[in-house]
Formats: sequence, structure tokens, C-alpha cells
Amino acid sequence: MRNPSEIERFVLEQRAKELSDFTNKWFKKHIQETQYVGRVYSISYETALVQIHDYHRRQVGGIPSLSFLIATRIKPEEEEINYELEDSSILLLRVIDAASLPDSGEAERIRVQSAQRISGETNKHWDESTVMDARTHNELSFAGVKCRVIGTFFLDEVPSMENARDIATRLVTRFGSDLSNYYPNQDLIVYKPNDEALEAIVNYQDTDRREDLRNHLRVPIGTVRYASTNRAFQGISDVEVSISPADLLEQKTALFGMTRTGKSNTTKIVAKSVFDLRFDEKEPLRIGQIIFDPNGEYANENVQDADNQTANPSALKNVWQPNGDDDEENEVVTYGILKHPNDPNRRLMLLNFYEDENLQKGKEIIDAFLTEDSIYIRNFRQILFEKPDVTDRSATTRYNRRVLAYRALLAKAGFTPPENLQPNPVGLFRKELWQYMENSESDRAPNYKSAARILRESNATWGQIHVAFEHLAHFISDAKSGYKKFEDWYVERSDASGDNWADEDLKKILEMFRRPNGARLIGQARPQHTNSTTEDYAVEIYNHLIEGRLVIIDQSSGEPKVNQSSAERIMWAIFRENQRKFRQAEEPPDILIYIEEAHSLLPSGSDLDLENVWVRTAKEGAKYRLGMVYVTQEVSSIQKNILKNTANWFIGHLNNSDETKELCKFYDFADFEKSILRAQDRGFLRVKTLSNLFVVPVQIKKFQV
Repeated sequence: MRNPSEIERFVLEQRAKELSDFTNKWFKKHIQETQYVGRVYSISYETALVQIHDYHRRQVGGIPSLSFLIATRIKPEEEEINYELEDSSILLLRVIDAASLPDSGEAERIRVQSAQRISGETNKHWDESTVMDARTHNELSFAGVKCRVIGTFFLDEVPSMENARDIATRLVTRFGSDLSNYYPNQDLIVYKPNDEALEAIVNYQDTDRREDLRNHLRVPIGTVRYASTNRAFQGISDVEVSISPADLLEQKTALFGMTRTGKSNTTKIVAKSVFDLRFDEKEPLRIGQIIFDPNGEYANENVQDADNQTANPSALKNVWQPNGDDDEENEVVTYGILKHPNDPNRRLMLLNFYEDENLQKGKEIIDAFLTEDSIYIRNFRQILFEKPDVTDRSATTRYNRRVLAYRALLAKAGFTPPENLQPNPVGLFRKELWQYMENSESDRAPNYKSAARILRESNATWGQIHVAFEHLAHFISDAKSGYKKFEDWYVERSDASGDNWADEDLKKILEMFRRPNGARLIGQARPQHTNSTTEDYAVEIYNHLIEGRLVIIDQSSGEPKVNQSSAERIMWAIFRENQRKFRQAEEPPDILIYIEEAHSLLPSGSDLDLENVWVRTAKEGAKYRLGMVYVTQEVSSIQKNILKNTANWFIGHLNNSDETKELCKFYDFADFEKSILRAQDRGFLRVKTLSNLFVVPVQIKKFQV
């Protein structure tokens, strides 16, 4: 039987062997002798110059611009590798351009002379053995390649969590985004990663983030693509690139590219990846997502959505396929201003402006349409419908009088009243007012007398009531009407409080009756009214989001102003409710907001109007757990502070250097500037996410349900 010291030594030896075996497997996964391409002959902290022979270039399928290479001191046949040594690491390089070797001038002279010797002979190449001797051919086949040093992969020892009583350690892959040291006179062997190694490289995720259960799930979004000229023999077309959907939560995500370069398809891929988190077996996550869809391409099936294989439409709204159970809640909900013939379950973004609970909400919608800068419009926008204390009878009467006048104004503007809501002016107007109106000596006296009769009836119609308020508005502003005498009496009566009969808010409402354009301007908001519901669609949408559903707002139909007003109402409801939960020490739900055509909503230049809900969400949304994905054609159209706080980037083709120069300020996109300008291939994007520590060029896959 072994003594304790022998057992301890045996355990330590076993652990050392396990660590050594893991190290060997890790390096052999990344380094294959058949993938050898050349040697580093000059290196600095930022760049490495690599010498490559044409033979090795051909053997590995070529060295495309912007492709990944790896450089290391470790030899493929090494059996004992100590991961703690400085040389036990792998440098990640990105090919930038050609580099001149010391004898490049002489090599170029020889090539020119060889080409001159066979000038005009189209059946020969100057590199053939009949033209150039083998030794010269071999020497001239070496060329220099300039590479960017992206960072260093190495192994790190961390405590094992498999057994709480076990003090064992395990090795994990680490990546440092720089080069900590270099030796100019030490050889580094360079390899082109094969498909397995490349997949590990492009999908590397920081260990600390990966062990957070929210981030462990990664979903494929496409395959590695280095260049527009994407040849099969390069061996990368099957290397999948994945992202962690959780990277988007509480963060800003930018998706830039010219029209028809795959932005919408990418949005669908991203939205579906977040949606699919609910199906994860380890840690299912239900993340509420809302997409503002100005062109109707996510809410509706169309030709562009057709599956290439089946030619069937594949709209984003179809990512949830119900099992037919009538009690089953839809996981995808669509909203719009108007009904859609192919979407019977679409919900309308309409509000009953007459409902007590919706008075102020409807008023805010109307205010959004009143852009005219006139005094009576500014005054009307200041009105708030806040119920007074029920014990204050005088304030309650004044409030109810304002509400009746406002509802009458809605009726005049063409807002259809609910069938069960009848106007009842009884108790809101003093008999003395009727008397002054009936005894008026003004030219409008007949109208005032008619209005007085209507305002004392309990069975008046809305049509009669809005006519009566129109006459009342003129009565109050008419110097000859007798209203001044009524006010004098009202203020001086024995039980007077000192207040005028008509409060300022009532006068502001009545002024809208008196103005010829008053009701017409208010009528602009009529498409957002319905008389058949009592619910607020903004609250309903927020409830869908906190339950983790995907909500698509179809803004492709209806008036632009109506759609903009609806979108702002929804956003304010989301922002304020999550803000409220945050301030009350509650945990706000994660919500992801997608903004198409973001240049029309987000600020540009130095414009930071914090009264704008989109600006507030972009600036403050992260602490309220609101993530934002903004999609547009131009980098320069987005305010710089928003760009500076953007964590995830999906960049397609941009057609001018002004845009690419703006983009070059962020991460390592400067390496891709020329490629972004040149390559117009649809779905060819450069991707940088919170978990992926460097930019990866990706061919985004075609969206399918």
C-alpha cells in the first residue's frame, strides 16, 4: 500500500500528464505541417513581414488578402510542450498587402528581362523552364507578405470547478489583443490555419464571458469569406462563424451597408438567433424583441424573402410555427396602422381617444401632429388631463367641463365617438351663464341662445354639443356678448372663490373651436383612433416584450406622420417602464429594439436632443437593459457619441471613402477599408461583436425559417 507522499506524488504526476496531453492536442489542432507557408523575417509590435514561396502558397490554396495566418516557435512534431514558456503561444496575423524583400529590385529586373525574351510569343509564359532556369525560378518564387499582428493565443491555468474539494486546475485558451514581446533574431514559422483551426480562431470567445450562462450559446450566422473572389480551393467556404446573441443585450449594434447588400437579411438572422435562445436546453432565455419595419419586409411575405430551394416566402414573422392549439399564445406578434389581407392576426395600433384612461395619451398623439408654431397651437399643446382630488368638487366640475369640451372638439374633428358614450352637460354650466347667453345683444345672439338650450339638455348629440361649444367659444371672446358682465357677477357673488368661471385650459380648448383650422389640424391624428377598444396598444406591446415575444411593427402602410407618432408612443412606453423598474430597484426585462432606416430617427452631427425618445434610448438604454440594433446606409448619418458606444458591428459594402474613413476610427476596420469599398457582394460583411475580439469577414447565410 502506498504511503501518503507516494499518493500525492502520483496525483501530481497524473495532473501534469493531463496538462501536457491537453497542451499537445491544442497545438496540434492549430498547427499542421501540411499548412506551412513560410517564415517571419521581420516583426514589430504592430506588423510582421512573412517570406512565402509560391509552392507553399499553392499547396495551401493561396494566401488571400485579409486572410488569417498563424506564427509560432512550436514545431508540429514536438511531443513535450511546456505551456508556461514564453514561446508556447501562437501569434494571429492578418494579411494586409505585399511586402518587398531585400532583393525585390533585382528579382523584378530578371522578370522583366525574361518577359522581354518571349515578347509576342503567346504560346509561352516567361516562368516556364524553357525560358527561366530552375534555380532562378526557385529564388524568384519567394515573396514578402505584410501582416497585421492581431494578438496572441496562449494557454492559461485556471481552477477546475468540477469538484469543490478538488484543488485541480485545467487549461483554457486565452487571447491577448497585442504582442507582449518579440525577438527580432528568432525564427517564427508561419502556417495557414486549416478549417478546424480557423473555426476555433474566428469563434474564439473569452473564457470569462463564455462561462456566463447567458453567453454560452452561440449560433452560426455564416461562413468565413476573405474576398469578393471566393474560390472553393481556398478551403474556407465551410468554416462557420457564430456569434453569441447575448452580446446584443444591453448594447448598441450597428449594421451598415448600401441598399441591396444584405442588411435586412442580416437583421433577420440576428433576430432569429436571439429568438431561438428560448429553445436552449441548459439556460433558455426569452428576450423581448421589437422591430420597427418601415418597408414591411419583416412583417409581410414578399418575393425577396423567397427560399432559394423551395421558392416559398420565408418572412421573419414565420419563425414561430404554432402547433394548432387554440390556447397557445403566438410568440411573434405583428402590429400595423391598417389591416393586411394576408395577416388575419395582425393587431391595429389604434387608441380610443374618448376613453378616460386614454385622454392624455390621445392628446399626446395629437400634439405630435401639431407642428404649426402659432400661439393658439402652443397654448393647446400645454393642456394636461390630470384628474383632481375627488373631494374637491369645484376642481372636479372644472375638469369634467374641460373633458366635455375636448371630446366635443374630437367629435368636430371627425373622431367617431363610442356608441355607449353620450355627452351630458348637466351640472357643468350655471343657469346664470345660460341667461346671459339668451339675453345677449350681440349680432351672434341667436347662436348663443341656441347653445344655451343645448348645454342644458341631457339628451344632446355629439353633433349638437360641438356646435354649442363653438358658439360658446365666440360668446367668451365677443366683446358685445355680455360674457364680461357674467364674469364680473361670477367673481363678485357672495360664495365666490375669486376664480374666473372659465379657467385657462378651457379657454385654450375653446380657442381651437373658434379657429377655422383648429379642428382640421387635430383631425390629422384621426387614423390612430378607434371607437371599439378600451386598451392602449403601447401597454399591450410592452407586455408582449416582457413576456419575451418578437413584436414587428409594420410601418409600410398609413400616413408617415401617423406611423412616426405610433412608434414614438411605443418607445416612450418601453423606455419609461424599464426606467421606472430600474429606479424602484426592480430588475428591468431585457428588450432588444431594431431600428430600420435609423438615419431618419437617430441624431446626426452634434444633435443630442434628450427630449427625443430615440436619443434617450441610444444614450441611456443600456442601464435600463434596452439593447438597440440600428440599421442604415451611412456611418456618418449617426451621431458620433452613439457610434463610440457601439459594441457590435456588421459592415457591408460602402461606396465612398468618406464613410469608410469614419469607420476606420473603430477597432481594426482600417484593415478592411479597401475591401469594403470594392466588394459589392450581397451578404459579405465584416463582423465585430462583444465576444469576438477582432473583426472577422463573413458571408452571411440566407435567412430561412
